[in-house]
Amino acid sequence: MRIVVTALLAWMAVSGVAQAQTGSASDPTGRGYVEGIAQSAFGNATSQSYGAEAGVTVFPNVQLFVEAGRLANAAPSTFGASAAVMAGYLSQTQSNVTFGAKEPITFGLAGLRYVFPASGKLEPYVLAGGGVARVQKNATFAVGGSDVTGNLSQYNVVLGTDLSGSENSAMLSLGGGVMWTVRTRIVLDLQYRYGRVFAAGQGINVNRAGAGIGVRF
Repeated sequence: MRIVVTALLAWMAVSGVAQAQTGSASDPTGRGYVEGIAQSAFGNATSQSYGAEAGVTVFPNVQLFVEAGRLANAAPSTFGASAAVMAGYLSQTQSNVTFGAKEPITFGLAGLRYVFPASGKLEPYVLAGGGVARVQKNATFAVGGSDVTGNLSQYNVVLGTDLSGSENSAMLSLGGGVMWTVRTRIVLDLQYRYGRVFAAGQGINVNRAGAGIGVRF
């Protein structure tokens, strides 16, 4: 009899642990997460984007998230065209003139993320947010292989705000993805993000697709 009771108690204990683990695994949000992100960016230009994201559950299936990152280049075609015009002017008096035209963007975002109820290790989600983006206009010029961007005055050239400087603009972000639980706390986030930077003069569209890897807490 004692053996039977002992076996029954052991079975109940194991069953209870299994149920607790199953309930934890089926929770689509948990308390939150933090992850590092690497993405390919495309739209106006093709480049890379890196950053970090963190989220905390505020309601069932709903998380408040924050994201910070840097996009290597999002320059529209008009930016390169303006730099080419300036390089053409320099070529009238100088030889072997080359130029570069990039608009890196540093941004910070916050918003809400909805996680669809799902079973298993895959958790699809959508999100929407907004924030601030700092757009830097980096047009560079070289003559004979030497960078002369900081000393263009010797050629009677002054760069305008269309080719130099920076500005802070509002940014909208929409997207979605699938979070895969690799292990109990380790997650892989396959994602897509669309962003719109409301820069003065001409807005900038940014598409980002990539992955994040992080941990739940």
